Amino acid sequence: QLQASGGGLVQPGGSLRLSCAASGNIVRVNTMGWYRQAPGKQRELVATVTGHGSTNYADSVPGRFTISRDNAKNEAYLQMNGLIPEDTAVYYCNADILVAVSSAIAEENNYWGQGTQVTVSS
Repeated sequence: QLQASGGGLVQPGGSLRLSCAASGNIVRVNTMGWYRQAPGKQRELVATVTGHGSTNYADSVPGRFTISRDNAKNEAYLQMNGLIPEDTAVYYCNADILVAVSSAIAEENNYWGQGTQVTVSS
């Protein structure tokens, strides 16, 4: 249901743009977000964006990262600038999606993407 892409190897100070695409029997995609998990650490929130465009960021990234979405495409993006080695992690897309389970019934479920590796190193 969620496909993340855009990770890679970048030098400190560089930029990357992650993309997350939702697919399936979608009625509506509600809050979308990005989380990350560094080696040996717990998964942590990076940023979220609601269906109305309200955003929330972790204390470690405001001003460097920007989350956005395209509701027509059911996609979310994370523009990452000024990357530092501490940003190295697997980045996961997450979304609350209202899916049609029949012609008359829809239910909201939470989904995770498969993760995309971001490595910041010289």
